[in-house]
Amino acid sequence: MGEGHSHGAAASSKRLTIALTLTTTFLVAEVVGAVVFKSLALLSDAAHMMTDVAALAIALAAIKIGQRGSDDLRTFGYRRFEILAATFNAVLLFLVAGYVLYEGILRLFSPEPVGSTGMLVVAAFGLVVNLVSMRLLAGGADTSLNVKGAYLEVWADLLGSIGVIGGAIVIMLTGWTWVDPIVAIGIGLWVLPRTWILLKNTTHILLEGVPKGLSLSAVRATVATVPGVTDVHDLHLWGVSSDDVNASVHVVVAEGQPPEPVRFAVLTRLEEVHGIEHATVQIEFGPDGDKAGPGHGDTPHA
Repeated sequence: MGEGHSHGAAASSKRLTIALTLTTTFLVAEVVGAVVFKSLALLSDAAHMMTDVAALAIALAAIKIGQRGSDDLRTFGYRRFEILAATFNAVLLFLVAGYVLYEGILRLFSPEPVGSTGMLVVAAFGLVVNLVSMRLLAGGADTSLNVKGAYLEVWADLLGSIGVIGGAIVIMLTGWTWVDPIVAIGIGLWVLPRTWILLKNTTHILLEGVPKGLSLSAVRATVATVPGVTDVHDLHLWGVSSDDVNASVHVVVAEGQPPEPVRFAVLTRLEEVHGIEHATVQIEFGPDGDKAGPGHGDTPHA
């Protein structure tokens, strides 16, 4: 499992590096275009592109740091840095979307002339860059919240580029400059709910909530069906990052029941039924829950 995670991290790192290079190059071009052609929609897209650059850079740093092994101070290693990075990206995107909405409303009341042709050219270039970046990040978005956060940033920019292109065409044909802030506001409103979902997921992991796809009651029922187990309590399920699950549980066995076979059976059942490969099982005896002797508790299964 560790080797697979290492290979996946290396692949994600390479994709993120390429996407970061492309996005940074375009960011410079888009900021210049927004200033020259006086387009709020371009500026809005550039603001999102700036968060893309930050998100990709942070995601890349998170992977590099997350590959460090555990030590005497951080026994789980540095993998939770991925979740911290994804949380920071979500907060950053919230702030940018709020700024864009504010500026868009102001521009509606004070329209400014817009260079629609230049706006169209820059946005079209941005569309190509976003398509390439999305293709690069799609493979890791389902397995890492960190990469998913960067993917959502690029996805928002892709739609932003499409919106800017459409707005530029409308302005070219009609001269309606108010379309520019409308597009900017639309981009901001589209981004906010998706950012909220990402923030909710990362917060859930930071609060050590039950990992997605697992049910506490279902896991408890699985442990209770193991022969020799008479009671289950103090069951905890949590994840350090977006792609691992940890469990700890106390099980009571009947007096005279050999504890080690029961403990092994519980660990095996957790892995086979729920895919939980890292678990600690504390064995206790009888109705009062007396703990088993040394060696029968706090033993992780890897």
